Amino acid sequence: MIIIYIDQNTIITASVILAAVISIFTVIFAAYRWYLRQGQQHVDIEKMKEEQCLLTYGVLACLKGLQEQGCNGPVTEAANKIEKHLNQQAHE
Repeated sequence: MIIIYIDQNTIITASVILAAVISIFTVIFAAYRWYLRQGQQHVDIEKMKEEQCLLTYGVLACLKGLQEQGCNGPVTEAANKIEKHLNQQAHE
């Protein structure tokens, strides 16, 4: 028959080990959650870029329509700037 004595030092040691294990798993879990958020942010950013591109093309189409109706000045300047920006983005 084996007799095991549980004294204060045994309880303290066990609680320290348990706290260390919990701390390690907490850090690992936090890092994993951060990694998952980064992946989701990447997906969200790509969707936003696609939406922004569509909106830019829509604004450019509106400006082109205004140019066809005879509006000049700021309309032409804005259309040229948008076209220049789109060309620069296409080559990057």
